[in-house]
Amino acid sequence: MENKKDYILLKDLEVYQLSRELSRIGWDIYQGLDWKMQKINSDQFIESTDSTGANVAEGYGRYHYLDRIKFYYNSRGSFLECNEHWIELLKERGKVSDELYNKYKETAIKFSKKLNNFISSTYLSKTGDSK
Repeated sequence: MENKKDYILLKDLEVYQLSRELSRIGWDIYQGLDWKMQKINSDQFIESTDSTGANVAEGYGRYHYLDRIKFYYNSRGSFLECNEHWIELLKERGKVSDELYNKYKETAIKFSKKLNNFISSTYLSKTGDSK
C-alpha cells in the first residue's frame, strides 16, 4: 500500500481563508468610500489586500518549494503595504470606521502569524525537519 500525503485544497488552508476574510473586510471599507477617495488611494488599498490571497494561491500552485516561498514573500509584502500603510492612512484621514478598522486589524494579526508559519513550514517540508 502506498503512503501518500493527503493533498489539502487551497480553500481549506487557514492562511488562505484569512486572506479572503481580509479581502471581504477590505471590500466593505472600499465600498464605503466615495469615488474620489477610492481613486486617490483606496484602489491601491484593495489591490494590495486582494494580492495577499492571490499570491498565497499562486505559490500554493507551484511545484518547487523555493518558487512557492517567493510568492508567499510577495504575499507578505502586499500584506505590509495594505496593513501598515494604506489602512493606516485611511484611519488617519477619518475614512474608515473604528469597527471596520479593528475588524481588519484583528484579522491581519491572525493572517500575519499564519503566513509566517506557512512560510516556515514550507521550508521545513523541503528539509524534512519536523520541529
